[in-house]
Amino acid sequence: MIRLGVIGYGGRINNLIRGPFREIDPELTVVGIVDIDKEGVRQRLDERDRANVTFYDSLDDLVRHGRLDALAIGTRCNLHSPYGTEAAAYDLPLFLEKPVAIDMEQAVALEEAFENSRCPVVVSFPLRVSPLCELARHYIKEGAVGNPVHVTAVNYVPYGTTYWESPYRNHEITRGLFLQKATHDFDYLMYLMGRSVVRVAATVTRGHVYGGDKPAGLRCSACDETATCLESPENRRRNSSGGNIGDHLCPFSIDCGSGNELNEDASSTLLEFTDGSHGAYTQVCYARRDAGARGATVSGHLGTVSFDWYTDQLKRVRHHAPFTATETAGAGASHFGGDLELARDFIGVIRGTTVSRVPVQFGIQSIYACLAAKTSAEQERFVAVRQVGQITQPATPE
Repeated sequence: MIRLGVIGYGGRINNLIRGPFREIDPELTVVGIVDIDKEGVRQRLDERDRANVTFYDSLDDLVRHGRLDALAIGTRCNLHSPYGTEAAAYDLPLFLEKPVAIDMEQAVALEEAFENSRCPVVVSFPLRVSPLCELARHYIKEGAVGNPVHVTAVNYVPYGTTYWESPYRNHEITRGLFLQKATHDFDYLMYLMGRSVVRVAATVTRGHVYGGDKPAGLRCSACDETATCLESPENRRRNSSGGNIGDHLCPFSIDCGSGNELNEDASSTLLEFTDGSHGAYTQVCYARRDAGARGATVSGHLGTVSFDWYTDQLKRVRHHAPFTATETAGAGASHFGGDLELARDFIGVIRGTTVSRVPVQFGIQSIYACLAAKTSAEQERFVAVRQVGQITQPATPE
């Protein structure tokens, strides 16, 4: 039996434990938790965990007294790095939620903590290890495009309202959608291209769709515009437009923030890689229904490889031969099958049978790229991306 300790037992880590983790190891048991919301956690816990779990006041107490085989950090985003930095002092395998940091100070501290650490980490980047992405990388590595010269990637998010009507709108905790969404995408794009991003130029559009001047704390149940508001529960149900169809916080409230502290309706980034190849990435967070799309197109002189997770298809075009092939992946898996692959890695790392495909350095490098994009959008200029391994150099301001 794997004895797991959890810091911050939120919905995401609960779903991973009860789903993919136990699909790989049905005997895995949560035996220790650090979380101030003990009653809320008990309600989420599986019955077997509820009978075995002990609550602790600190990570140190959890490690010292929990007799753990592994740790998982599932706190709010602003606490991923502080707890991850602390966990680096122990040798326990660690599952670390993304984003691994929310600012440059946290990211550098995390990198420094793991420079000489023996703590093996699996970062929660399911897109990189999803079957479609792995297949695309296999074709590219085998020469399907020749030398990769360009990549285009899109993320049209059909569930984006959550970033304006849930705690994700709290900028102090999340720091915007480059850190929340693009951290996944920048990571898998560097994986596909086989190179790190060294320079970015980004732009954002805020306040054109969500955010506004509705009263603080307003919920649909207290609003007199639900008959005409497209985001009301009744209209979401009528239009099958997705999102929370129960009573929810208003996505047009002043609580969503303003200026640079309002989540982006859409953002785009030019990406330059270490060899001078480049690409473009766009995320749009107001898309709905069949407008959802997420994937990339990588091209070189010899060919083009493209895929979309929402259609579960990959297409390979040979530029200098009359052949085009399309492959279809299985549908319906969590995070396009990536969560199950992360679970395989985590359980394998705990058992000592495998090495993490998503170590902490990948999470940090993605955050460095995201922070550079955030700075670029705010300052309207190209920004160099800090590289993992430069911890002796001072961090540039955000």
